[in-house]
Amino acid sequence: MEFREMRRHRQQLSNEESIGILKKATSGTLALLGDGGYPYAVPISYVYDDGKLYFHSAMSGHKVDAIRSYDKASFCVIDQDCVRPAEYTTYFRSVIAFGRIRIVEDEAEKLAIARILGNRYNPNQEEALQKELEHGLARMLAIRLDIEHLTGKEAIELTRQRADKNPISLVC
Repeated sequence: MEFREMRRHRQQLSNEESIGILKKATSGTLALLGDGGYPYAVPISYVYDDGKLYFHSAMSGHKVDAIRSYDKASFCVIDQDCVRPAEYTTYFRSVIAFGRIRIVEDEAEKLAIARILGNRYNPNQEEALQKELEHGLARMLAIRLDIEHLTGKEAIELTRQRADKNPISLVC
């Protein structure tokens, strides 16, 4: 599939900047095709690693049913959202990843994903992570989104700031 180009291309973040946002953030909104063809968007924690997004989930539910029914998804992360009332705008920076999503069935891959997630949210706690994996891995689904297209965008004011090298006060 060919993805559309960003209309306001001057505000587009580089691929490296977009990946940087994915690496830094800890949550976003996963958008799926839900029941009856309605969009289903759910806030969720994640980890970015080498062109993939990893999530964990309970064994069943709306999200799991949607993933099993249709493998296309998008994931949005908001890095910045500073409301500027006097300007009738926000100084925003965000990223959207598009790709194929699936439940990981391979036990070795599932364990690796669980370790990546555990180390991201509770670093340097290998003994505690091991104990958690022993007790909870069997009741956890691992989910992988392979990114096919990534776009990042920022407010024009932030783009201008970077071009002019003039700092903008980001006090909201």
